Amino acid sequence: MTTSLRDSAAMRWTALLLLALAMFCSYIFMDILSPIKDLMLETRGWDSTAFGTMQGSEVFLNVFAFFLIFAGIILDKMGVRFTAVLSATVMLVGAIIKWYAVSDAFTGSSLATWFTNNLNYIPVFDELGVSPFYEGMPASAKFAACGFMIFGCGCEMAGITVSRGIVKWFKGREMALAMGSEMALARLGVATVMIFSPFFARLGGVVSVSRSVAFGVVLMCIALIMTIVYFFMDQKLDAQTGEAEEKDDPFRISDLGKILTDSGFWLVALLCVLYYSAIFPFQKYAVNMLQCNLTLTPPEAHTFWASEDVTYVQYIIMLIVAAAGFASNFQKRAAAKYGLLCLSIVSLIIYCYMGYMRQSAEAIFAVFPLLAVLITPILGSYVDHKGKAATMLVLGSLLLIACHLTFAFVLPAFKGSSVGGITIAYLTILVLGASFSLVPASLWPSVPKLVDAKVIGSAYALIFWIQNIGLWLFPLLIGKVLDKTNPGVTDPTQYNYTAPLVMLASLGIAALVLGLVLKVVDKKKGIGLEEPNIKA
Repeated sequence: MTTSLRDSAAMRWTALLLLALAMFCSYIFMDILSPIKDLMLETRGWDSTAFGTMQGSEVFLNVFAFFLIFAGIILDKMGVRFTAVLSATVMLVGAIIKWYAVSDAFTGSSLATWFTNNLNYIPVFDELGVSPFYEGMPASAKFAACGFMIFGCGCEMAGITVSRGIVKWFKGREMALAMGSEMALARLGVATVMIFSPFFARLGGVVSVSRSVAFGVVLMCIALIMTIVYFFMDQKLDAQTGEAEEKDDPFRISDLGKILTDSGFWLVALLCVLYYSAIFPFQKYAVNMLQCNLTLTPPEAHTFWASEDVTYVQYIIMLIVAAAGFASNFQKRAAAKYGLLCLSIVSLIIYCYMGYMRQSAEAIFAVFPLLAVLITPILGSYVDHKGKAATMLVLGSLLLIACHLTFAFVLPAFKGSSVGGITIAYLTILVLGASFSLVPASLWPSVPKLVDAKVIGSAYALIFWIQNIGLWLFPLLIGKVLDKTNPGVTDPTQYNYTAPLVMLASLGIAALVLGLVLKVVDKKKGIGLEEPNIKA
């Protein structure tokens, strides 16, 4: 029997690593400006509305130009290899445009003048209230939004391509572990950007937001290289096996009627858009929210806590937390399992202590994905073997509500207490990260049980499209609400975030109601959401 690259564990995991690192880089660039919102106001004049409008532009073309649907068609027609390289190229082009938009070279240029005088009114979109630009929006924010739209097209294309690539290399093997590992590494990108974006922006004592974006551009170049290497690996695999690239059923307009009349589809789609709209847009404002609600005193200059070295040390400790916690789930020997778990917990405590000593909102929020990395395999395995997916959706929504209300009302009450405030912040962020794992682990495996298998591919395409509507709308809404509820505030660390946080908590309440409805529907129709995926 002929062996192939896929039969070699080393080659399979190398292919996964190439794809996962590309997504890791894209997650970093996605939130490259999130930890430095305050600096965007100080150096580029972006108020919260401008910041939110630019952040929401990432998915504008996916929603209003239906590029997400076209991306699925491209993947179906051209295969994983071509689409992976294309998506990385598109992301790089968008990243370069965004970098130039926030650079000093753009300020005062003829291009900046053009953007100041144009795109102030977009017919139809302005009437509908969905324009990605508005009169008075800074030219740099407009041009950055153009680049972010292009990046967003490539990012969504990359997301569906990576999933297909994992299926191709791991089908019949460790597919669940592979997907969990890819997700864990990608989420570490969130923690990475929270630490290194402010680091590069303030490097050398001179503030330059373009340095942070340039760091992201370099990572997108690396992502492109990774996909090119994957291209040749995948091509060799097909040459060895003689297989044509796997293709899903393409999106068909004729499927729409069948999908849109399915109550199960609407329950999943609405749960998806509500839950993710309360998480991803929040990430873009979370650091600034902490800056406004915590009493942070910068460490004395020339000490270790104020040095650049502490950034590297803290990041290494973070990697130990994530790697040890994730690996502990797959140890058969109790000594190894609990040893790694203890190492992860001790490292997490050390990391949190360092974040406290640095008095850094960015470092504090960076713990967000760490608990998720630890428990994602546990939750996935539980749903596979024990079920209770609908119950997990309800629990995840309850945690989401509790976290946003804690940020809104409890955290501000501890503003005068440095230790108390930071402790509350750490605990709430870690729980929110756990919720971030709880809902996806139960939501996505439930889709095949709720939607007819014949239209599953088309249903996923529509669900992602509806999800992108929320990811476009809520960064914009948060920015507008912030400006409306904080008139005259010019200090970016003095905003009152109560109203935006209550708005996000209300999304959790709506998700909770839908989760309870889903449990009733499941019990009434016998869909099997509470049953395990793996039958004994």
